[in-house]
Amino acid sequence: MAGKLYLVGTPIGNMGDITLRAIETLNNVDIIACEDTRHSSVLLQKLQIKKPLISYYLHKEKSSGQKIIDLLLEGKNIALITDAGMPCISDPGAILVSLAIENGIEYTVVPGATAVTSAMALSGITRRGFCFLGFLPEKNKEKQELIEPYKNIDIQLVFYCSPHNINDDLDFLYNVLGDRNAVVIKEITKMFERVEKGELGKLKIEEPRGEYVVIVEGKDFASDLCSLSIEEHFKCNMDKGMTKKDAIKLTAAERNVPKDVVYKVALQICEK
Repeated sequence: MAGKLYLVGTPIGNMGDITLRAIETLNNVDIIACEDTRHSSVLLQKLQIKKPLISYYLHKEKSSGQKIIDLLLEGKNIALITDAGMPCISDPGAILVSLAIENGIEYTVVPGATAVTSAMALSGITRRGFCFLGFLPEKNKEKQELIEPYKNIDIQLVFYCSPHNINDDLDFLYNVLGDRNAVVIKEITKMFERVEKGELGKLKIEEPRGEYVVIVEGKDFASDLCSLSIEEHFKCNMDKGMTKKDAIKLTAAERNVPKDVVYKVALQICEK
């Protein structure tokens, strides 16, 4: 009988964020697959967990993944952890999950902290939704190709940035997205956690250290739409695929008028 694969979230900075279920799972599996065995050994020592460790990192995902699948098929229960946060979220793991599905191996997730959702909570941004794009590529051409399909959507764009790329990435985002509000959050859950708000083009990080999450406001269509009549504005929102109720609510919010005003206009449109 095949074993089971566990995708286990680990703390992104504060050790106190490890969950009871994660500790129980790591204690009960036969093997722990790690992004960096040396890094994970420190965590496991603090938790007083002693298990065989095997390496599973980005540039060896396919070959290492097949070795893990073979062990699972032999009946071993295996937990996958990364250096911090959730496997598969800008960290190795997705290829292993695909291999598990192909081989009919049972798998589950043991949730834990993630920088993207923690950053959104810290940002204070209340507009609906966000689009997470992970780390920007190194080359500008590849960055452009990544961002192009998303630059005109009206929800927040969220990126991970390393300290040696943060200012170059901020400059690039300004050149592509223009004048937009942004939030830069560093060292989430750690001693030097910090939230900086400003405008792209003006935000600069002095002496970058640690990992960063950058949140950029979505494209604001409100000013353009508000130059239209309420009827035209409502129709534009309906053309985005919204329900009548949602289009009324958004149009009212964008124009800063009572929903009843837009409702009456929408009613007239529907009666035509």
